Amino acid sequence: MSDPPLQGSPAIGAAGLVPAAPGAGGTEGSGAAGGSARIAVKKAQLRSSPRPKKLEKLGVYSSCKAEGACKCNGWKSQNPPPTPPQTDQQSNAVNLQEPCRSCSHTLGDHVTHLENVSEEEMNRLLGIVLDVEYLYTCVHKEEDADTKQVYFSLFKLLRKSILQMGKPMLEAQESPPFEKPSIEQGVNNFVQYKFSHLPSKERQTIMELAKMFLNQINYWQLETPSQRRQRVPNDDAAGYKANYTRWLCYCNVPQFCDSLPRYETTQIFGRTLLRSVFTVMRKQLLEQARQEKDKLPPEKRTLILTHFPKFLSMLEEEVYSHSSPIWSQDFLAGYLPLYPYVLLVGEKRKPTEPLHHEENKRPRVVGDIPMDLINEVMATITDPAAIPETSLLSAHSARDEAARLEERRGVIEFHVIGNSLNQKPNKRILMWLVGLQNVFSHQLPRMPKEYITRLVFDPKHKTLSLIKDGRVIGGICFRMFPSQGFTEIVFCAVTSNEQVKGYGTHLMNHLKEYHIKHEILNFLTYADEYAIGYFKKQGFSKDIKVPKAKYVGYIKDYEGATLMGCELNPSIPYTEFSVIIKKQKEIIKKLIERKQAQIRKVYPGLSCFKDGVRQIPIESIPGIRETGWKPVGKGKELKDPDQLYSTLKTILQHVKSHQNAWPFMEPVKKTEAPGYYQVIRFPMDLKTMSERLKSRYYTTRKLFMADMQRIFTNCREYNPPESEYYKCANLLEKFFYTKIKEAGLIEK
Repeated sequence: MSDPPLQGSPAIGAAGLVPAAPGAGGTEGSGAAGGSARIAVKKAQLRSSPRPKKLEKLGVYSSCKAEGACKCNGWKSQNPPPTPPQTDQQSNAVNLQEPCRSCSHTLGDHVTHLENVSEEEMNRLLGIVLDVEYLYTCVHKEEDADTKQVYFSLFKLLRKSILQMGKPMLEAQESPPFEKPSIEQGVNNFVQYKFSHLPSKERQTIMELAKMFLNQINYWQLETPSQRRQRVPNDDAAGYKANYTRWLCYCNVPQFCDSLPRYETTQIFGRTLLRSVFTVMRKQLLEQARQEKDKLPPEKRTLILTHFPKFLSMLEEEVYSHSSPIWSQDFLAGYLPLYPYVLLVGEKRKPTEPLHHEENKRPRVVGDIPMDLINEVMATITDPAAIPETSLLSAHSARDEAARLEERRGVIEFHVIGNSLNQKPNKRILMWLVGLQNVFSHQLPRMPKEYITRLVFDPKHKTLSLIKDGRVIGGICFRMFPSQGFTEIVFCAVTSNEQVKGYGTHLMNHLKEYHIKHEILNFLTYADEYAIGYFKKQGFSKDIKVPKAKYVGYIKDYEGATLMGCELNPSIPYTEFSVIIKKQKEIIKKLIERKQAQIRKVYPGLSCFKDGVRQIPIESIPGIRETGWKPVGKGKELKDPDQLYSTLKTILQHVKSHQNAWPFMEPVKKTEAPGYYQVIRFPMDLKTMSERLKSRYYTTRKLFMADMQRIFTNCREYNPPESEYYKCANLLEKFFYTKIKEAGLIEK
């Protein structure tokens, strides 16, 4: 299939992946976007033309209305415009009395039905006209018969819409969506099925991979039915052709012909289409990512080269499996993950799946708690009555506990409201907006009242209002910038006689959940010296995660205030967060009690020192091994500090010069490894070790060996076994112990 005109060559996609060549199945990169942008520019130019010029354009596609039942279906100028058209053609005067080259009736006879048409309706028809002209070009340039037929059908549909002054309606036996669950829902189910147990940072990484994958499908160029027949002769040709036709009509062509309704591929197609493209798509994406890895931005490199292949492999199993639960429409209602996979921190398998020999040899991550013990402890606290209640005045009660209880009892309510210029005013909402304006004006005396009123009633701003006994007692006014990925918090206040009740915290938690539903995960605000403390308690900091280029020129700048930001975690139910923490504390408490019960054995004191013994082996102390103590390995300890320094320096230089030392030369950057410092509590690297050696920190070989071992352990804990980093750690560790043995620091 040849590219539609104006689409051009694909470019690197939004996820940083290099698309395949269109026609063989690939990503529609900036070509389609560039084509639609050029058409949009043409439409804007035409819509800004004088009305006579618009009538001339529409007359070409309007049937003659002259008396005598003229059969002419479009006015044709006596002097056709040159090809290519001249740049000053737009300024030529339009004569409504100019006769048609075909029927000799005037241009005015062809456009009499447009005399009383509004400017808005005329602009809509002009948009369809340009789409018709573009599809006409596509029909003539397209070489594939199936695609050409679809283009021609859409051309006739739009042509008919102009003649009848109607809206284009695709006539089909089925309308979107064509399969349930959709690809988008299936991938979301997959994330829930496999990764719902992960810590927030790791789960955020998985969600980013899922969005990246869905984005690639939405801009993927399907291969034509004829190309697919050649590649997969035994496939369901009729089923694929039907989906291909639907994809052209509802997803592909509407990208550059916006008079047609457009749908995302991932929202109207399901497992059938995904199966037909997944294998080729996965192969091409990974191959091109490897070829172009040096062009990838640093913050995407680890994500795409390390985590994305593993993500696609696991998803592929579910796509082609006949028994995968993620494609069930009742998935969320019927599925509870009991023993899910771990992708980033050591891979676990379901109990029903056999472990491979290599996996049996893998060491258990230090600190893991057996699942049977967790389930046993959970069973003892599933009853809320088993968790001790705290007084609302207790130091251990959450800030929002009182507000949460009031909301459950119906004492307070939360509503997101705003002014609208399109809908009929709602008296109650207008009263609440006036109440919010009063609260903000009273609690923020340094803000001009006119400024507060303008923003509260601005249709672009919304306010999360706190209602008690039918009146407003607080709220947060904000403006969302979905295209930039953040929301600006403008005003935040609770009336003075209702403060110190946890309303402010509960307000912010509701706002966070509202934005997670709308997929905006960053807050920005300018806080004065009185508000900084409140925002810090709500998770805001001066460390802004949003790139400066994203918010400069969008957010309002306040003199004397501090810019603060908050990054939301979509896996946290913020309004119930304190309850969850409370339950987690209870679990930890139970686990500690069980552990203490196991080792709470009192041994008699040591009496040997009374008999003159000066020293005993540690392992001979009764009960010492039960606490988890283990003896360290034996080796030669250099007593001369200079000799130790020289030996360790030589070993460190050898390690740093090794070909597999490159991942460990400097501290891990947060941008390159999402959530690394939440997983790895004690990071270490060769640069830090060099600085410690220089400062004579390593007074024993054991300190040096412990830091080096930590580098390898951290790497294996964070990265999957098939990753390049994991392999580098194993090879470098083997080399390190070879050098240690050669230096005589441990026994050979």
